[in-house]
Amino acid sequence: MTILLIMEALDSGKISLDTQIPCSTNAANMGGSQIWLDTTETLSVNDMLKAIAVVSANDCVTAMAEYLGGTEENFVQMMNDKIKELGLKNTNFVNPTGLDEDNHYSSAYDMAMIAKELLNHEQILEFSSVYEDYIRVGTPNKFWVVNTNKLVRFYQGADGLKTGFTDNAKYCMAVTAKRDNMRLIAVVLGEDSGKVRNAETMEMLDYGFNLYKVDLIKSKNDVVTNLKINKADKESINIYPKKDITILGKKSDASLKYDIEFEKGKIELPLKKGDVVGNIIIKNGNNVVGKVDAVVNENIKTIGFFKLLLNNFKDIVSGNLI
Repeated sequence: MTILLIMEALDSGKISLDTQIPCSTNAANMGGSQIWLDTTETLSVNDMLKAIAVVSANDCVTAMAEYLGGTEENFVQMMNDKIKELGLKNTNFVNPTGLDEDNHYSSAYDMAMIAKELLNHEQILEFSSVYEDYIRVGTPNKFWVVNTNKLVRFYQGADGLKTGFTDNAKYCMAVTAKRDNMRLIAVVLGEDSGKVRNAETMEMLDYGFNLYKVDLIKSKNDVVTNLKINKADKESINIYPKKDITILGKKSDASLKYDIEFEKGKIELPLKKGDVVGNIIIKNGNNVVGKVDAVVNENIKTIGFFKLLLNNFKDIVSGNLI
């Protein structure tokens, strides 16, 4: 959740990767996993994120929380506000580090949903996929970091996200991996050893990759059909999916197909790029398994009167009119 709020701040322009973050006495004395921040130094957001994602640096987490929230307490409120926004019911944060504290808790499901939200900010994978690297490069305090998530090196497709350990929570892990068109998230909590944590996470990911697939039916850049609209200034209009059409299913499922439905007589001009003109219906055999908006990818205007007469004559002859 701390990383999610940092990524949101980056995307909104509140901070950049070059922003220099100071270290308070509170942050320097946080304890647990850390990179030994000093109150006399500042560190870029880039290095802060790397230290947080790779080695769970609590001093960096606290410094970032204080910078973004003004105080650590304000940042914790931001965390819990985000939990409410996501509609999660079994999580409450008391600190931004994850260190053991009364009334600080979460669940595997909630952690998976937070991970899913974080993956909307794909730039985080540039940090969470790092196995080893350096921070403070070019300074006397150059520091080597090695990822606590060994799966990013040893499991095919793994590129994040976060490990954790405390005496109460024990060994925990939220991992994401991508193969072909499919990205999975696996969460394991409360294991007695890192070895068991890693093994059970890989077992779940293996289950998903072995049994399931994601079919890319059509890209959002693919034309799915052409359409003639009375009074349009273009003779033929290309129709696209509003987004990539991807369907999750078992590898044993039948071949998928799609149909396109238009609301005849209800498509009104002018049309703007991105306007919805119908639905793309995805079917597995005879079962409907998905629906995606069908859109135009350019502005369509109404033609002049004389061009309209000519087009109407052509359409009457061909019988090709919506």
